[in-house]
Formats: sequence, structure tokens, C-alpha cells
Amino acid sequence: ARYFDTKTTEPISFFLSSLEELLSWEPNSDGDFNISAVPLAKRQPPLHSKRPRTLVCHDMRGGYLEDRFIQGSATRNPYVFYHWRYIDIFVYFSHHTVTIPPVVWTNAAHRNGVPVLGTFITEWKEGEKLCEAFLAAGEEAYGTVAQQLARIAQHYRFDGWLINIENTLSATAAGNLPQFLRELTARVHSAVPGGLVIWYDSVLQDGTLRWQNELNEQNRVFFDACDGLFTNYNWKEEQLEQTVRMAGPRRMDVYVGIDVFGRGDVIGGGFDTDKPLRMIRQHSLSTAIFAPGWVYEHLGEENFLQNENKFWGSLAEYLPTHSICTLPLATSFSLGMGTSRFLDGQEEESGPWYDLSVQEIQPLYPEQQGRLSTSCCLQDAWCGGSSLRLQGTIPPGEERVAVRLFSLQMPAPPKLFLTLLYKLEGPQPDDLTVALEVTTGDSGTCLEGNPTSLPEPNGRYHPRFLPAPPPGLAKLLAACHRGSHGWTSRCYELELQDCSLRDLSVTISRQQPSPQETSFTCLLGEVRV
Repeated sequence: ARYFDTKTTEPISFFLSSLEELLSWEPNSDGDFNISAVPLAKRQPPLHSKRPRTLVCHDMRGGYLEDRFIQGSATRNPYVFYHWRYIDIFVYFSHHTVTIPPVVWTNAAHRNGVPVLGTFITEWKEGEKLCEAFLAAGEEAYGTVAQQLARIAQHYRFDGWLINIENTLSATAAGNLPQFLRELTARVHSAVPGGLVIWYDSVLQDGTLRWQNELNEQNRVFFDACDGLFTNYNWKEEQLEQTVRMAGPRRMDVYVGIDVFGRGDVIGGGFDTDKPLRMIRQHSLSTAIFAPGWVYEHLGEENFLQNENKFWGSLAEYLPTHSICTLPLATSFSLGMGTSRFLDGQEEESGPWYDLSVQEIQPLYPEQQGRLSTSCCLQDAWCGGSSLRLQGTIPPGEERVAVRLFSLQMPAPPKLFLTLLYKLEGPQPDDLTVALEVTTGDSGTCLEGNPTSLPEPNGRYHPRFLPAPPPGLAKLLAACHRGSHGWTSRCYELELQDCSLRDLSVTISRQQPSPQETSFTCLLGEVRV
């Protein structure tokens, strides 16, 4: 393992290339840069809920590209992923024997509530030798490999492994494989809270290498030994039916593979990825989306953010989203990259930068054809590298548009304080008002303010605008007076009784009703609750 870059001497994320390296791995201070500093945020519903999940498997040009620089780099147009609200599991994939996820990915995913898996892979003739050495050698040998993999995940604070045995096995090695998987799964579960081990559909129980594209009698034994199966990509609809029958109550643990590059005899791929995804969801199965970096690699770096929003927007209908379930919530929407760095609305440093570790909590990215688009603005920000740009129109006769930023799921505290920093762009910004809106659940008991006010069914509450915060909060809400460089700062207070929080939205309203449509562009610099 190489802990420092040979050219720059900066600390880098690393992989292990052989069984020897894996067996001799011990925690050491040079590698400590690679320990994730961000615990996995809680979210709702939790991973093991009874609804289909979405796994993203990131495989790009061999891995460990600019994302290997633990302290960031001056990369122009880097690859970033930010649709975290739509996915359940993130796998970092490469063809090295032991792929330890670069810590910048673990930090960004964890901040957004998504667990991260590394990859253990064996392939070709080399892989056969490696498997012979640890699987055929017996219980002690494969037990040590299981122990080392669990220790590595625990030490670097990621969440488990994708296991990919893509080579033929001897009868002895094949016979020991289920036991190795069981042991690895048990060790990962005890070393890492919420840890996962997922098996890739490759070798069969008799040791032949033959991708099945389904769950069946020949690969069932591996599925039974771990937390899930990630199927190969060349499936047909009848194989989905076979998988559902075979998986029984564990159908959510089958992640049906979709290759976004559309290689081989597959359905869809590229901007047609929604077609296979729709079929998978019709059978209530989970999915594994492989190499969504296609958007960046195939369509180029220039319009990447626009294309990325289009790609995930086309799948959103089939991707159950996740809610934030803890407060405080604070974000400046930064993607962990930029063409400049901003602080308090002012450009501090010009020039490209890339550091996923500082990516902030990401919102939902709602799109309504023609009516609304949500995107990242790199040209202007309150803090970090970007702000969130809301562009759209208020239709004729309507007063306002509400843009849902976050889904929430938690009991409301008796008092909520909220702050918003925004900037209106366009010809007549004074004609528009921007505010935060909180929606709550249980309308039967939920009251706003003093108990005499009537409960509103499925209440939408417009927090009271606070010109100045109460003295006790002055420190916390120093933000109330911070608007500058064209940014407006607003603080709000909301008192609720027996309510559960459901959504946090931003509303853009007209001052005057109008028979015409009004278009708007609003940059959001920061939201805190």
C-alpha cells in the first residue's frame, strides 16, 4: 500500500493488491489519514425497511483518480455524486484485490446517511491461485481473511464489502466459500454497526464461473450466507420472476444489476436506464446501478452537472427518497468542488478545487418539466463552492411556487428556529418574496403557537419572521444580520405542539397577483433549522 503520492508527497487513499498485503495489513499511522471522520447520519426509513433499495456501484477508469487525494486537489470539472437522497448504498469498485473506499467518498456519503462498501475481488488465473491459497487451505486461512476484511472496514470506518469471485474454483475452494461468506458477514456485523456484505452473481456452488442474471438453486447458497445478492446485468423479465419466487421474503435483498454503459445483451442503459429500472420495481426488487459515471465519461466533463441532473431526474420516479430525522440541519449545498471558494458571500480564493470530504448535506433535486429546475450554481455562493439555483415560473393566476428541499421525519421540538440566506436574480427581484415553509404530519393533534389556534389539516406553517433573535439565541443566530454582497438573510421562529415534521420547502411568491406568468431565479446560500 502506498500512503503518499509519489509526485506531490500528499496523503492518498490506497488499495491492497495481493493476499499477502491483506494478511499483513495492520493499522499504522501513515494510513490514518484514510479513517473517515464523519459518522453515518441517521435517516428514515432505515436501510432494512420493507421497500426496494437502490445501490450505486461507482466504477470509473480503474478508480483512485483525483478522489485519492485526502486533502483535496485543484481539479477542474471533477466527478461528483450528490443525489444521495435517492440511494441506499454506495459501493466503490475497482479491480484491485482489496478496494478500500477513498475516505472522501465515505465522508460525503456518511454525512448524507448512505453506507459505503469496499470491494474484495478475485479474477482470471491470478484469482484462481489466490482463492486456492485462502479458500482451499481450510478454515483457519479463510477465517483470517474474513477477520482482516472486517478489521479494515472497522478501522477506516466504512460499512462493509461487496464480494466478487470472478474465477473458477476447485471443488474444495467452492465447498468452503459459503462458510467463508458466513464468517465474513458475522465478523462485519459485529465490527461495524449496520455493516453489510453483498455477494456478486458470478461463480456457482460447484465452482464454475457462470453469471446467472438471477437468484436460483446454483447461487442461492451464497445469498443465504450474507446480506444480499447483486445480480449480473443480462437478465430478462422471466428471470426477475424466477428471482422473486426464489427470494421469498428476502426479495429486497436482491439488487438487480443495471449497467449504465449498456454493455452486452441488456435492456436500456444511458438515458434509457429508466426502462430496466421500471421492470425491476414492478417486481418490487432492489436495484444495483453500475457505473452511473457514464454521464461524466461518455457525455464529457463540460456539461456534467446539467447531464447528471437530467440522468437522475429521469430515474427519480423509481427511486424512493429518504428523510432527515435529526436536528440541527445546516447546509450551504456545496458539492465539494468549485471554480472558487466563497465565505460569507464573498469570493475568498479563485481557482478550481475538489474535496468531497467537505461536500455538505444535499437536498432533493426536484424537477418539474418546464416549471422548475434545481441545479448547482458555481458562479456565486454564500459559503463553500456553490449555491443551489432554483429556476422556474409562477403560473398565471397563482401566487407562489413551493420547492421541496428536504423530506423530514421527526417529532417537532416545541420551538424551531430557522435561517435562510438567499439572493434573487433577474430583472425585478423586488416583486418577489422568498420564505421557508414547514409542513407537518399528524394534523389531528398538531397545533401552532398557543393551543387556541385551530389545527390545519396536513398543516403548512409559515414560520414567523423574526427581525432580531432573542438574546439567548443571539450567538446561535448571528446569521440573522449576516446578509451581505447581495445576499439576504432571514430568521424565523415556529412554535409547534405535538407535531411531526414532514417537509422543509422554500416558497417564492409574487407581491401582486398577475394574469401573466412570472419567471424567477433564486440562489439559496444556506439553510439552518
